[in-house]
Formats: sequence, structure tokens, C-alpha cells
Amino acid sequence: MNDNVLKRRPCALVAVLLCAVGLLFAASPPAGADGGSGGGDLQVAQTLGDRELTVTLRRVTGVPGPLHVDVLTHTGTPAGRLRLAATPTGVSTNASAAATSGTATSTASVTLGATPGSYSAVLRVDGAGPWELSVDDGRRTARIPFVVPAQTASPPELTVYAGFVTAGVLILITLVVAVRARRGWWVTVPAGGAVAALATAVTGALLSASLPLPPEQGQQVDPTIDGVARPYSVVRPLTGDYSRPPASFVLRPVTAGAGDAADLRFSLYDGSTGLPADDLVVHDGALVHLLVIGPSGELRHLHPIRTGPGAFEVRLRLPMAGHYAVSAEFARRGGGVQQIRSATGFEAEKPPGPAPGGAVRATSPGATPAPEPPSGPGTTRTVGGVPVRLTAPSLTAGRPSVLTARFGDTATLQPWLGMVGHMIVIGPLSRADATRTTGLGEAAHGAEVWAHAHSMGGMSPESGHSEHAAHSGHDMAGMSGTRPDRTPGGSSDTRSMSGLMPLNGDSPADETVAAYGPDATFVHTFPAPGHYRVWIQAERDNTILTVPYLLQVASPSGGTP
Repeated sequence: MNDNVLKRRPCALVAVLLCAVGLLFAASPPAGADGGSGGGDLQVAQTLGDRELTVTLRRVTGVPGPLHVDVLTHTGTPAGRLRLAATPTGVSTNASAAATSGTATSTASVTLGATPGSYSAVLRVDGAGPWELSVDDGRRTARIPFVVPAQTASPPELTVYAGFVTAGVLILITLVVAVRARRGWWVTVPAGGAVAALATAVTGALLSASLPLPPEQGQQVDPTIDGVARPYSVVRPLTGDYSRPPASFVLRPVTAGAGDAADLRFSLYDGSTGLPADDLVVHDGALVHLLVIGPSGELRHLHPIRTGPGAFEVRLRLPMAGHYAVSAEFARRGGGVQQIRSATGFEAEKPPGPAPGGAVRATSPGATPAPEPPSGPGTTRTVGGVPVRLTAPSLTAGRPSVLTARFGDTATLQPWLGMVGHMIVIGPLSRADATRTTGLGEAAHGAEVWAHAHSMGGMSPESGHSEHAAHSGHDMAGMSGTRPDRTPGGSSDTRSMSGLMPLNGDSPADETVAAYGPDATFVHTFPAPGHYRVWIQAERDNTILTVPYLLQVASPSGGTP
């Protein structure tokens, strides 16, 4: 009897241990989340009143858990206080989950100082699903949608876990039966089941790498609470095309005079249904990139706030009377990038004449002086205390051209909107239109080409060359960069940087990293000969630098346009 007890105890102990290990493998992993999609941080530029901000939602490692929000300000941003709130949104078949949708569950405040930099706050998210971060300055509220995803196991993974756990239990039963059973063939029953369970687990492991992933919530399909929490339970469309039809861009009338500040409001509508297009995703660090070209050639690269479904608003100052050309660039969920020009633009009225009694109308405090005339390649001009020089060796229509803007002489550029530099191109224009000091907004309104190119990296001047890794239009290219590290002897040792692209699931460098440049290199193909107005933008010392240029593009035959 004692021998039987000794035999039972080891078997019972092994059985308990195997069951415990099986339960650990079979248990669902805890939910994890982040501010954006794909496990990284979400950076969104916002022009909130007179403030140009970059709002960064840091990844959340588990829900419920903290959501860290950083608000980065730029030079010229007034001090003040912002109120933040996190609100769950979306629909669900679960009544308790849907009941909290639309009600703010966490609030915080951020006090912005007069010095440009990063200011932080911490909110709390208590569940996976679609959320909305509101940023309120006391007069207007920006609403930023984001998704808190859940870490869920796929059906093949669950099959693997269940197969190995079942096989382990059946192997234990096989051992017990083999020792205690009087009929030898009984052992084949649990042994056969163990073999089948192992075969199922191995098959699931092999198929898990080839089976398609479910549609990405918030990127390919509209996010719902159920879809985020149980992505594999959503019926997958028969096609992989999740794109939406083009949207319509409707600019609201603007009534403002020169020297005043105007609230520019516009709406985006679905081209098929006519309903508000409320499915925009963050593209190049913003929901919408709004380009405004004024009559004297000033460029405004703004990032309107979302005030409601398909509704956006931005505040800008109008330095001169005349026509302002407007275009919007954005990306819809599951679709590509759209750049739409307003069919109308808007007019800034001339200020009234002298007031009765001979008094002169005062200039608005917010009025900005007209920009300097554009420079040509090869000239150096100082913008914001930084000398900038553009080189463009060959500009021929239909052929890729390399343009390099050098900002100062140190690798201290910051990635703005995820890029080292931006280039806005408008043309081709006649020489008379391209050299206008007034009325350029009207000429730009009718230009055939509006292009937005990105510089994706650069190398230090000590290395003696530049890395021409660039992005023109919306085609992604390699994103890499280098920085110099001087040795004690004074020589330079150019070491590879990780670049702007995230590696191994890490988030890309944000604007707090000043280690790029000084060269911002662009590769762009001008489609036709003529004169082009070009604006190159980069960030340094938390200041957005905008440098205008006038380029002359030759025809392929060598003739002068």
C-alpha cells in the first residue's frame, strides 16, 4: 500500500504542475495599448488659436493605465493654460461598454511657459477601443481621435496553446494508464489523443505566419469597441481594398480685412454619401495640412483643429489685402493621401481709409510684415538668425532634381512633422507672375502644380557629403541620418543614427531631438519648364524656419522657358 501511495504522489504532483503550466499558456494576455496604431507614440501637430503645438500621446503599456501627453511649443507660442480630457468613443454591442462612450473619464491641465519646450500631463485610460483627446485653450477645443488597442491572441495562437496543453495532459494520462492498466491496448487511447493534439498545435504554429491579419482598427476600418477588443471576431471583408472615395473640401466664407486675424473654417464631405468625412487618420504628423499662399508670397503651413465630425478650424493673420489661395492635404482611413485645392480661396479686404477727423486707422497688433522677395539658388539669406543656402545644380523638366538647403553649420535640426525638412512647390508660372510682390495668391490659385516634398535625412558637414535620402510627393523612401561625434584630436567620426523611422517597434524621434542636418536634401521632378515658387521649411531651436525661393526650370531640349 505504501508503494502505491509513493507512486500516486509523484503522478499527482506532475499532473498539477502540467495543468498549472497549461493554464498559464492558455490564459489570455493582458490588454496593452498605445496612443496611436502599431504600438508607437502618436504625434499630432495642432494650430490652436495663435499657438502652433505638437501634441504627443505616448504609448500605454496596459489598460487600465496612464496616458502620458506631451505638448511641445515653438518660438512665438504665448504662455497659457490648456485643459486636456480623455473620452472613450465608439459603439459596442455591450450595453455597459457603450454607456461610457462620449463621457470624459479623465482630465488634466498643462501650463505652457513663455519658453518653447515640452510640457507634460498624465491622463488615464481604462479600456481598449476608440478614444478622443480634447485640448481646450478656453476659447476653442481641438478633438484628436486615437485608438487604444488590446493585445489579443489570434485563433492560430490559441490553437497552439490549447494543443500543447492538451498534449501535456494526455501524455500524463498515458503514463498513468501504462502503469496501472491491466489491458495494454487502453494506453493507445490517450496516446493517440496526445499525438493528435501535438499535430494540431504544430499545424496551428505553421499556419499562424501565413494567415492574414484582421483589418487594423482605426487605420483600415472604422474602430469600434468590439472590433478593438476582439479584432478576430470581426467579419473580414472579401477584398483587401479598404479605401474610401475622394472627399470634397468646402471652405466657409471669410470676412476679414488686412491686418486682422481670421478664423478659417472648412468641412470635408464624403464624395459618395455627402456625409461628413470623419475618418481622417494622422498623416505626416497631422490630421490636415493646410497651405495658404498670400498675395505677397507668404506661405502658411497650418494644422487645423478638428472641432467636430468633418469640421475643422484654424486661425491665421492676414498681413495684406488681396487673394489667398488655399489647399488641404489629408489621408482618409484605408485610403491614400489627397491634396485638394479650394475652388474659391478667399479675399482679405482693404483696410478702410482715414477715420473721420483725419485719424489714421491703427495697425492690428497681430499684423505681420510682408516677407522678403524670394532668393535664387546659390544665395545665402538669414532667417530667424540662421544662414540658409540652397544649392540646385541642375533643374530640368521631367528629370529628377536634387535640391539641398543647408541650415547653419551644425547638425541641430529637429524633425518637424516627422521629417527633417519640407518643400512646397507651386508653378509653373510666368516670370511676371513668379516675381510679383502683390497678387501672388491669385497667380498661385491658378497654378497647374502644387507639390509637397519631404527631406528624409542628412549627414553632418564634417562627413563631406550629403545623403540624398528623400521623399517627394507621397512615396516613402529610406529614412536615415548620421551625426558627427568629434574625437579628442579634433577629427570627425561620422556614426550612423537610427534615423527617423522607428526600429524594432520603437517610436520615431520627436521634436525634442536636435541631431539632424544641417543639410535638408530633396529629390523632386518638375513636370514642366517655367518659373516655380518654392518654400523650404525646417525646425531649429524650436523655431519653424520658412525660406522662399524662386527657381527657373529648363525644358528638356535646353531652351529657356
